[in-house]
Amino acid sequence: MTSAPVQPAGDTLTWSVPYGGRADALRRVRDFLAREPGGVLDLLCEISTHRAAGYELEAAVATLDGALAEVERYRPGHVRSVAVFMPSNVLLYSYVLYLLVPSLYSGSVVFRPSSQVRDQVVRLHRMLAAHHRLPVELVTASQRAFVRDHARPASVVVFTGAYRNAERIREQLSTGQLFLHLGAGVNPFVVAPGADVERAAADAVEVRMLNAGQDCLGPDLFCVHEELLPGFLDELITRLKGLRYGPYHDPATDYGPIFYEGALEEAALFLARNRKDIVHGGAVDFRSRRFDPVVVHGEAVTPRTHVPEFFAPVFNVAGYRDESALAATLTTGSFTERALGASVYGTAPALVEALRRRTTVTTDTTLLSVDDGNAPFGGYGRQANYISDGENVHAEPVLISKAVADHLPADAR
Repeated sequence: MTSAPVQPAGDTLTWSVPYGGRADALRRVRDFLAREPGGVLDLLCEISTHRAAGYELEAAVATLDGALAEVERYRPGHVRSVAVFMPSNVLLYSYVLYLLVPSLYSGSVVFRPSSQVRDQVVRLHRMLAAHHRLPVELVTASQRAFVRDHARPASVVVFTGAYRNAERIREQLSTGQLFLHLGAGVNPFVVAPGADVERAAADAVEVRMLNAGQDCLGPDLFCVHEELLPGFLDELITRLKGLRYGPYHDPATDYGPIFYEGALEEAALFLARNRKDIVHGGAVDFRSRRFDPVVVHGEAVTPRTHVPEFFAPVFNVAGYRDESALAATLTTGSFTERALGASVYGTAPALVEALRRRTTVTTDTTLLSVDDGNAPFGGYGRQANYISDGENVHAEPVLISKAVADHLPADAR
């Protein structure tokens, strides 16, 4: 994520912004977050580490700063209404991305919180709505009722979550409605010949351990060239041994309990099935939900390898020897369907070129470095993200304002 600039949100309006007068409302939220972050940080720390909450706050402020320029750049035009199924994590950043920025071009916005974090979202909305006073409505109905009463009548529907759930909702919408799905990817992290192994290991820890592993940008697979593998594992394990476990609200905490019960169970099941390959960590305490960072060194991946989605501090490491073979694997089958982002360290030009045709790629840095709330993000894998108008499905990087401009017919607005 990016650091928050000090300047306020833009104050010049143009004809192209349907509800440009609402920029003042976004500016009030921005100033509140910048000047009095304590209450919001305390709330976010109920489900996130203090460090992750800080990243999220910075990203939210930066996105509000760029909101008006984003809408002027993509010119989505007027939209009657937007209905949003909110995610169960990154609550503040999602509130800004999916509710506040679209309010600049949508007559109204209605949203449903995830049941796992309903209480936190209700309180966050109450806190922010006191400052923006926009037509942003929170609805705590069942998912079925929300689809019937709010998603079906909406011009634009946004869903963050599992692909299978997105498909169930999309099937209930009409042709002409714009449906945006934001899911998750494998996000392979590749350490190739020529890589600075110490830096790669440090960055691997930073991105995988963000919010104790509970972030969709975390890599589910680390592919390391066999010549670098012993050094990378040594450096990775040394760094993991130095991490501090503690409560979320403590700024010195590196990782805390797993908040999401399903994530804890799925990660523990993976360890049980792959216990012979564990080379470090992996202790699990179900009572406290403590899940210590674990390194699993498995076999080289093939196009048929199933890579689970981890929402826990799991370092799933595999060696490789041939760059071309790895490129073929990571651009095939389920890897293509879940193509969202990738990071490559070292020299692997053919691999980078192949991945860039499918996904967002960073070189010698993590995906966190390109997280820009005012720009499209994602890959070309349908399970990672897609845009549908009821007739066609476009698997491409997603930004709501750009998707509306590019794919929502004028007569459907």
